[in-house]
Amino acid sequence: MAQPGYRPRRRLPRLEDVAGLAGVSHQTVSRVVNKHTNVSKETRHKVEAAIAELGYRRNTAARSLVTRRSQTIGVLGSELSQYGPANTLLGVERAARDAGYFVSVAALREVTRDTILDAVRHFLDQAVDGIVVIVPHLATLAALAELAIGVPVVAVGSDGNDAVGGVRVDQRKGAELAVRHLIAQGHRRIGHVAGPQDWIDAVARSDGWRSALEAAGLEADLLVEGDWSAGSGYAIGRRLAADRRATALFVGNDQMALGILRALNEAGLEVPTDVSLVGFDDQPESAYFSPPLTVVRQDFEELGQRCMDMMLGVLGGAEGPRTLVVEPELILRSSTAPPC
Repeated sequence: MAQPGYRPRRRLPRLEDVAGLAGVSHQTVSRVVNKHTNVSKETRHKVEAAIAELGYRRNTAARSLVTRRSQTIGVLGSELSQYGPANTLLGVERAARDAGYFVSVAALREVTRDTILDAVRHFLDQAVDGIVVIVPHLATLAALAELAIGVPVVAVGSDGNDAVGGVRVDQRKGAELAVRHLIAQGHRRIGHVAGPQDWIDAVARSDGWRSALEAAGLEADLLVEGDWSAGSGYAIGRRLAADRRATALFVGNDQMALGILRALNEAGLEVPTDVSLVGFDDQPESAYFSPPLTVVRQDFEELGQRCMDMMLGVLGGAEGPRTLVVEPELILRSSTAPPC
């Protein structure tokens, strides 16, 4: 006999309930839930309305028993406070969610073989279907190549190697776009404020700066290394303002460019009248710097989508290319002009 005040638990809606309310087959509901494209717009709207009305939620545990997949992707990251890695992570998370996957993140405080191994073991204990790597240091992929991980691994935001596939923005091309723009404006002394040279992308941007200058017959001897922060850009900017050799600077990211802008302003130099400036990334604030910053833009959303496309392809049995490349874009604003 039921206890006084007892209320029977309401059964959770099932896929068949959605199908009945929408007036379609349960196979059609399954196709809508799994984002298949072979469903008409009208039918999709009916199914989505029924899902909303019933409060239907997919039973991922039951689905995992059938597919033998956890629907979880592990993301191994470091330096996630930096704009590039942080927004790469957001791009991957959005793309994974759109594909019906959960994301489990392991953020490394320091990048060593042991910390990478611990994170990989953690992911394997969770039975992840694959691992995305957003660890931009040169030694990371070499460490991963030594491990017999047993699930697909995609390195996003940097070059892959023979053991680890990758999806990346063409950093070298982005740097070349920036430097060629400055050369076309008439600049002949173009310096580079680089990111830390143990970062894969920083090295590629430095290589692109050097390559573009050498192709134009210009000296590539004005390189200074920063740490990505506005503070390091400010300190470097003060030294460059006193030096006055460069008429233009290609800066490895927007944050360092912000610090340089302040240092030049304090030294009585105007951008772009005295020094032209190009940043890299196109963070949202860059259009509101004073003056608005010319930048090389990276599309982190597309980077995340391409990463998940590669991961899903591998999980589906496709081999595909070992590396996919996302093209950068030069965004022209007010921080560059011909030299006076």
